[in-house]
Amino acid sequence: MEKEFIIKYELINGKDELSEADRKLYDAAAKVRETAYAPYSDFLVGCALLLESGEIITGSNQENAAYPSGLCAERTTIFWTSANHPDAKIKKIFVIGGPRTKPDAPATPPCGACRQSMLEYESKQNEEIEFFFSSLEGAIYKTKSIRDLLPFSFDLSFL
Repeated sequence: MEKEFIIKYELINGKDELSEADRKLYDAAAKVRETAYAPYSDFLVGCALLLESGEIITGSNQENAAYPSGLCAERTTIFWTSANHPDAKIKKIFVIGGPRTKPDAPATPPCGACRQSMLEYESKQNEEIEFFFSSLEGAIYKTKSIRDLLPFSFDLSFL
């Protein structure tokens, strides 16, 4: 029997259509994107997350000549947050990525490892995390939950 998933997301036509709070996250992600260490791919990614306290935490991708040793912006940010704010709830995550020289590149969704890692924290806090992704210019994608990005997800309920 064949079935299908329906993934709900909102398409926002640019930064100017964001709420003031979401625009702050966008601006933080865009700014930290410039700190990315990406000498091999020249693909810069910035991540900003909003804690329940209102604090914004940021991080960027960090490459390495031994490619598997690098780390995406999403995991850099969420792991640092968990290590330094272990009990804090994450309300929203905004990711902006793309080639350094193409601000109008298509919005780049997170890789599978980042989706799984973010889902772990959504499951841990037992509360959805709104997720946004975009490039510097153009459409912004928004989901109400990390789970929306990862159908058939694996979490601690399987253990």
